[in-house]
Amino acid sequence: MARGVPEWHAFLRFRQDGRVSDDIEDVLHAVGPRLRALRRTRGLTLAEVAGTTGVSESTLSRLESGQRRASLELLLPLARAYRVPLDDLVGAPRTGDPRVHLAPIHRYGMTFVPLSRRPGGMQAYKMLIPGSDRPPEPVHQTHDGHEWLYVLHGNLRLVLGEHDLVLPAGEAAEFDTTLPHWLGSADGTAVELLILFGQHGERAHLRARATRD
Repeated sequence: MARGVPEWHAFLRFRQDGRVSDDIEDVLHAVGPRLRALRRTRGLTLAEVAGTTGVSESTLSRLESGQRRASLELLLPLARAYRVPLDDLVGAPRTGDPRVHLAPIHRYGMTFVPLSRRPGGMQAYKMLIPGSDRPPEPVHQTHDGHEWLYVLHGNLRLVLGEHDLVLPAGEAAEFDTTLPHWLGSADGTAVELLILFGQHGERAHLRARATRD
């Protein structure tokens, strides 16, 4: 990781460069929680699932916690045991389904929902900053790019250079990310915001139509 780049910004840049496959990484990351939810919904223990599938308890535990990478060899017996299609385990959309399925990604204590899929150019995300009894102290970061954000819920604290701002729901900000900056909750409650991020300085262009008197 480049020095001075916050982990979550590095994550956005990594995805934007196309150096990881969005589909594969997002699907594999979501398999564990989905398996755990299915097992608990069925009221089964790890031992019971192990006895039905032949997959060891330790392997099942590591799969659910994300410490073991899912494979077809492991998922097939689990799909049979839970009596669900394999697609349900990996969260694949039904064939011919025109809807856009947004898979949340949990990183660095935050939740990101990617709203765009193509690599390169401007990337859109919905970002959730969880509430905390002890809001972290700002740590200024700088990196290449340009960012536009809009607060949907909560009060966002934006530290930008010498400015320390609080943005309530409905307010937006746009800034060059080469300026020292930090984002967090202003009051310890959860914050929900939309982010447009361009690594190479792309900016959001707003067009307004004049109204007649």
